[in-house]
Amino acid sequence: MKGFLVRRLLGGLIVLWVVSAITFAIFFMAPGDPAVAYAGRAPSAAAIKATEERLGLKEPIPVQYWRFVSGIFVGRDYVSGANVTHCPAPCLGYSFKTNENVSELIGDRLPVTISIALGAAVLWLVAGVAAGVVSGVWPGSVWDRLAMVFALAGVSLPIYFTALLSQQAVVYKWRWIPAIGYTGFRDNPLIWGRNLLLPWLCIAFLYAALYARITRASMIETMGEDYIRTARAKGLRERRVVLKHGLRAGLTPIITLAGLDLGGLLGGAVIIEYVFGLPGIGKLAVDAIGGQNLPVILGVTLVAAAFIVVANILVDILYVVVDPRVRLA
Repeated sequence: MKGFLVRRLLGGLIVLWVVSAITFAIFFMAPGDPAVAYAGRAPSAAAIKATEERLGLKEPIPVQYWRFVSGIFVGRDYVSGANVTHCPAPCLGYSFKTNENVSELIGDRLPVTISIALGAAVLWLVAGVAAGVVSGVWPGSVWDRLAMVFALAGVSLPIYFTALLSQQAVVYKWRWIPAIGYTGFRDNPLIWGRNLLLPWLCIAFLYAALYARITRASMIETMGEDYIRTARAKGLRERRVVLKHGLRAGLTPIITLAGLDLGGLLGGAVIIEYVFGLPGIGKLAVDAIGGQNLPVILGVTLVAAAFIVVANILVDILYVVVDPRVRLA
């Protein structure tokens, strides 16, 4: 098990290194002057020169990349004449356009995105897997047809449509809840949950539909296996046969999807955050793109990639826990 974890962690670090190198190359080696892009819209000659000095853009690309990577671990100083701006570790860059540390900026937005992603994941896993199990165990039944209608609606309706429609109806027309805004969990758990319930439901409606269809297909295939018939022949209760033998064997594709989807959402639920005005990483990235704030875009890209890599490592570990037949290779 230790060797398995070491191999997966080393592989994840290599992927992150490759992503950081490619992302850095896109921003610093693309056609055009990176100093002009980093200085903001219509910068003056003095602002461009100051940006070149602070970022060391006249130095060779390998030197610039080394400073960027080392800054993540030990911090970095941006020097312009007599002015020194210190960016403590982990330093993902510094936005001189807004005078903000990118790491701190992302750290402030991260709790919002984590709250959205984890809450929605719980809802879509419970609803989607439950509907898929019912449909897979009793295919062709009324419950199966209802679940598949729900799944078809969830897959067909785009999330920006359901988010805008639900916000218009629940918040503005029926006034069941006040205008949505983020409140920290530690500040008031009840208001935190109330304000995020509608975003959770909008995301869960989309993902639960997909998970219901995949779980249904997996359960139909699994429940026809010989070991399921053997378990029933031994007199095991149907509930035990379905949950312990059928569902457990059919969880592998669910775990794969859940890890990737959750990792993607942790990198920013862009549409939901923007529609509901929630100050998460996704909205931060959209605002940074609109304002051509490249240090922030670079930092968000690396953080999102890190979430995807970590999610893949956790998925590999869960494979072994759920299905011992999976080899630690």
